[in-house]
Amino acid sequence: MTPPGPTVRRIDNPDEPGPDVRVAEQRDVPAIAATLTVALADSRWTRWALPDDGRMQRLTRLHELDAAHRGVATGTAWVTEDLDAVAVWEPPAGAVDTRPLPADVRGALASEFPHLGSGRARIVAETEALVTAALPDEPHWRLRHLGVRPSSRRRGLAAAVLAPVLVRCDAEKTQSAVAVFSWANVRFLRGFGFQPTSELRTADDELPLWVLVREPLSLS
Repeated sequence: MTPPGPTVRRIDNPDEPGPDVRVAEQRDVPAIAATLTVALADSRWTRWALPDDGRMQRLTRLHELDAAHRGVATGTAWVTEDLDAVAVWEPPAGAVDTRPLPADVRGALASEFPHLGSGRARIVAETEALVTAALPDEPHWRLRHLGVRPSSRRRGLAAAVLAPVLVRCDAEKTQSAVAVFSWANVRFLRGFGFQPTSELRTADDELPLWVLVREPLSLS
């Protein structure tokens, strides 16, 4: 797939031009981590998954590895030009114009996450296994990270960074999926065509979570 040009159409309002969006580059890694950390600093998942001690440092490093390095290395992260919004996806195996997750990034995640999560790492890993089991069996794009800086919200930036993959899914007739930990996020993502397919609980039964799947839209 050819990377999107400087302007994409908003997925929530195709008749209105969206903000400038591009595929993330290596130089964007620190800003991606910073944007996601600011956006998700007080989220339910963050408070549940990471210990109080050094939480923001842990969250920043996690975003650096699992969002920024993952997305840049695989070619599956989209950012606004000002880097105030980020979407990072996990593509289906062999998707055109994407790359496998490099061994060094995979290894860093495997070795560092137990320390980042500290006493929560086992529960988080078990919960991820529950989510993975609830995802579609068919090839799909999984939205792993989405964040907009609080100062830039309500400007259509989330729609803009989601658009390249959702448009591609429609063109290629491919599903997309995501797991979220709040009903507010369910409501938000419904606006882009995602629908809940599973309602689960975290492995320690502390939080609800939902798996949502988006069927490709007809372009006819």
